[in-house]
Amino acid sequence: MMGHVLGGNLDENLVQVEAFPLATPQPPKRGVHWVFVGAEGLRAGWGVLLFVLLFLGFGYLTARVVRHFHHPGHPSAVFPLRLALISESSQLVPLLLATAIMALVERRSLLAYGYQDKARAVRFVSGLIWGFVALSALVLVLWKAGLLGFDGVQLHGVAVWKYALGWALLFLLVAVFEESTLRGYLQFTLARGIGFWWGALLLSCLFGFSHGTNPGETPVGLFGAAAIGLVFCLSLWYTGSLWWPLGCHASWDWAESYFYGTSDSGLMAQGHLFGEHPMGPRLWSGGTTGPEGSLLALLLVAVMALGMWLWWGRRVESPFSGSGWRPAWIKAGHRKPAEDSPTP
Repeated sequence: MMGHVLGGNLDENLVQVEAFPLATPQPPKRGVHWVFVGAEGLRAGWGVLLFVLLFLGFGYLTARVVRHFHHPGHPSAVFPLRLALISESSQLVPLLLATAIMALVERRSLLAYGYQDKARAVRFVSGLIWGFVALSALVLVLWKAGLLGFDGVQLHGVAVWKYALGWALLFLLVAVFEESTLRGYLQFTLARGIGFWWGALLLSCLFGFSHGTNPGETPVGLFGAAAIGLVFCLSLWYTGSLWWPLGCHASWDWAESYFYGTSDSGLMAQGHLFGEHPMGPRLWSGGTTGPEGSLLALLLVAVMALGMWLWWGRRVESPFSGSGWRPAWIKAGHRKPAEDSPTP
């Protein structure tokens, strides 16, 4: 009897299901707005494209204005301070304008791409110390190994301070430009689009490749520049800030070009404190590239990365932890909700 009743109810339920089938959820409508804007705002690909176009456009206009008032002449392996300051200052203008427009479009602060850090002073100063000490250690090893020869003091009197401050300002501008261009807006946006480390690899390779136009640059030097770019990305990964790489980048270049007077990525500063020259095989001495063109520089970069991991790796959680090797919006096959910050 119980079986008959249950069977009857089951038949009635089947009839009801057939009469009123479950509604199939309809896919959301995707119009033009969806093509350009996602759950996290402007899609990363469009953001990168727009930034690059703005940067190139403003860069072209800035270059035309600079050439109207100043004729740089032919490229040379010796870089005069005045020309260097004009060149770097003119590059910062299109970068600042492009970043400001993208921050406005994405409704974020201009400082949101790596410069919002409560510990900015500590990170910047520690970066300055790291850069000078690391380059000094490399120079010391090269000298002790007979791969670098000293030519004595090259500057005296007021010229020492004049060029020290001038090159310090120049390399600070260089650091701001290169770090903000390749590890600022682009790195933060690519972290959303393809994942932090894919973006870091792409931009670090671009960083190394960009040095290829320098006179005296070598393949080892290009690889070394890409490797140090990855170290700066590692710092960004742990801190979410560009202040440490900013300091390290500036002091490394200052120590290499002004203080020790070696070539820096194939370029020699005009007006440097000491004079030095490479000796022995180019692979080990760095040759015309300078100390960073030595294979020993790659070992130094590895030691710096290990030091970061020992100092930060076990103590902090990366602000990019949700987008390491895959985009922030991919997690178990679902999109994450939109966030106010560009940090994943």
